[in-house]
Amino acid sequence: MSIFFLKSSRRLFTKVAPIVVGGFSLQAIAFQPLITDDTGTQGAGGNQLEFSFNEGRATAAGDTVRLQALPVVYTRGLSETIEVYAGIGFTRIRSSIPGFDSSGYGNSALGAKWRFYEDEAHGTSFAIKPEIFFPVSARREFYGLGTGKLSGNLTLILTQQVAFGAVHANLGVGRDRFRDTLNNPDATTTRASMAPVWNVIRQWKLALDLGTESTRGAGANLRSNFVELCAIYSPDKELDFDFGIVRRADNDSPKTTTQTASIGMTWRFK
Repeated sequence: MSIFFLKSSRRLFTKVAPIVVGGFSLQAIAFQPLITDDTGTQGAGGNQLEFSFNEGRATAAGDTVRLQALPVVYTRGLSETIEVYAGIGFTRIRSSIPGFDSSGYGNSALGAKWRFYEDEAHGTSFAIKPEIFFPVSARREFYGLGTGKLSGNLTLILTQQVAFGAVHANLGVGRDRFRDTLNNPDATTTRASMAPVWNVIRQWKLALDLGTESTRGAGANLRSNFVELCAIYSPDKELDFDFGIVRRADNDSPKTTTQTASIGMTWRFK
């Protein structure tokens, strides 16, 4: 989530914090820690638990915000093509801006994924993913831990199987709504991303994730781009261990850059 059109240090803090804090909601996916989702689902009666630790550092004009997030996401398969998920995350923020250190729970999330088209012969599938994010308190919104009103995303997902593995692509739109619209104007974000995933050997996958976001609110427009490198190790079908590094930068003045590292574990069970 990106927040902008604020002033000086408060402006930097409220713009940067949700970029890392809100990122966990995008990770209820088959191959954590990718930001780009895929069309895979858990299947009827399948369960998945995802745990991760994310640490980020954002800088602009000499100010720094450091964030640590511990998200947990549970996914349940309702049928072979439909799944639902719920997620929550605890965040710790340490800032060079006086008075903005904080910690607490961010927006809890509830979402679903429906794989509505699949051509097994050509390895092509499409899915749609609606998500809602429940409000946090006015105090937690002030400190950058989440949005104070009900918000949401809608994402169209494509997965194409290829000789080296798979390519995933997303097109999405989201709406962030705040209590304090004077400092945090409501914003609409459109997103596009693509992630090729290589099957290196039987237990290892490597991925490159590229994306762009455009956020409009209060008559202003902010564009940010990200690139992620990640690795997934799967000792068996039930467990994944993953590591990812993300770099994000926007077109604002002064420009804000964010580096985030993530380690996680995914457990699938019946």
